[in-house]
Amino acid sequence: MTRTPSHDALLEGLPSRARIAELILSSHPPRDTYVGWQHYRAHYGRLVPAQAISSQQWLRIPASRQYDYDLYRELTNANLPLQVTSMHDKAGKLIRRRLSSNTRKKDDPTRAGVMVGGWGNYGKTASVCAAGAVFEDQWLKLHGSLNPASLPGTRDLHAPVVYVSTPVTATPKSLCASILGFFRAPIRKAAGLPELVRQVADSIHDHGVKVLILDDISRLRMHRADDQDVLDLIRAFMSLDVTLILIGVNISGIGLLREAKWNKKTRQWEMPQLESTRIHGLEITQTEHRFELIEIDRFRYTTPKQIQAFVDHLAGIERHLRLFNAKEGMLTGGAMPEYLMRRTGGVVGLLGRLLEDGAYEAMESGKELINENLLDEIVLRRDEPEQPPDEPVIPVDPSTTKRKSPRAKRSRNTVFDDPGPQADAAG
Repeated sequence: MTRTPSHDALLEGLPSRARIAELILSSHPPRDTYVGWQHYRAHYGRLVPAQAISSQQWLRIPASRQYDYDLYRELTNANLPLQVTSMHDKAGKLIRRRLSSNTRKKDDPTRAGVMVGGWGNYGKTASVCAAGAVFEDQWLKLHGSLNPASLPGTRDLHAPVVYVSTPVTATPKSLCASILGFFRAPIRKAAGLPELVRQVADSIHDHGVKVLILDDISRLRMHRADDQDVLDLIRAFMSLDVTLILIGVNISGIGLLREAKWNKKTRQWEMPQLESTRIHGLEITQTEHRFELIEIDRFRYTTPKQIQAFVDHLAGIERHLRLFNAKEGMLTGGAMPEYLMRRTGGVVGLLGRLLEDGAYEAMESGKELINENLLDEIVLRRDEPEQPPDEPVIPVDPSTTKRKSPRAKRSRNTVFDDPGPQADAAG
């Protein structure tokens, strides 16, 4: 039987109304800035949930504080914790292994990177940012919060992790501007690309950057010359003693790597032998060799192990929710797991959204309980593309489509091109 706190203990653990209002109304600076990333690192996963009490105990709380408690449990229900799942744990292990290896290398001129893919609402960004925050905490602790590469007398910000989004209309200049914008570094309007690249390299060194996270990398399309140049620039950054982590949707199908095939038996992406350089020549092969791709999957409900993993995840959410009439097994008992799997397809983000809305409706209606009848009233739009369970959708190669106009294609800037091993041997 669950023990509930006493009246005095509840009031002692309940934040003041001003503090609750601050938690609800406080704004979050953009994560793609130094201030925003530090705010995220300091606050992620730190929300203390409201104490679980019964409706009878709630009635014994002074009327002036009942509203405060309801506000606090609404805040609790709307902020489901990031739980460790087999899919996200796999990505986290790869990132930790790569960072551990790269930060200990001394002579290797380049650092291998990681690509994290998956469909929308699969929790890619949340998993990568959580791993990055843990790494930064450990790195700062190891070096006493000081930049080991700093020069005496300097006061540069120490930023082991940089998080930026790939610009919507990506060009090498706009990507450099996004990275420099993380530090709010001034940029000359007339600055050329070589100057911007040098400024980025200097910023990465001066601020002690070890991890560069590029989100929304799937905005790049390899049939566009500018995007090809951006990919060349990204590979050039790998020689700056920094580990690149790229996040995007359907990475294997947009040309950043050679088109991969899904192996049903191993449940992994496999790169076939290169038969032609149909996208952008040798550079795509070089990218494949320098990055390791991992796909974050959704929950499955086929084998006993998969079913148990999903039920365990629901149990973690159930313990976090604060509803007066909630009982053990509210989400894990009976046919509820099958219902939730059917409604969400096992997608973590959609599951969280459905249960957060369900908790709100349960409080608003006074039912204080989540069940199938209540969730049936919530419309949940499936944003991710429909696809067979083991057959990810890979779009048609844009280079095979016919052009609508005969306009000449702009020549590429090849300053960052990697000539490959054959050219080195010839030299």
